[in-house]
Amino acid sequence: MAIIGYISRTEHFSAAHRLHSPHLSDAENLETFGKCNHPGGHGHNYVLEIILRGPIDEKNGMVANIADLKRWIKDSVLDYVDHRNLDRDIAFFATRPSTTENLAAFVWMRLCQVMPEGMLNKVIVWETPKNKVIFTGEGVTAKDIEECTV
Repeated sequence: MAIIGYISRTEHFSAAHRLHSPHLSDAENLETFGKCNHPGGHGHNYVLEIILRGPIDEKNGMVANIADLKRWIKDSVLDYVDHRNLDRDIAFFATRPSTTENLAAFVWMRLCQVMPEGMLNKVIVWETPKNKVIFTGEGVTAKDIEECTV
């Protein structure tokens, strides 16, 4: 049986958004999201942590090459979210509010399309130093991944 290891990569990005659900009235959105529902939106300096889990390769001693992980994150996520307006620039958020929960799910779905199956363990997104979301892919379907567009 192989020895299992975990590796992690942390990145930062800045993005704007407006917490607003197309499934709620304007009054319900204001009541639910308060000042974060401001029509002009607001921004965050997000911290993103990606955690992989897998067998430690006997030959190279790695779960995955960090260079590969850096490239997967940059090409699939950062190139699309950094210095962007999530609501206006990413089709995924046209039908769902750009909460940190949905952002973490978006990151998961983008990464699992380019990484070896079963390797992605957790996506952690810090919206602020006090608020973070941890997503492990629970409930994600093939249809969800198909709809995960930018």
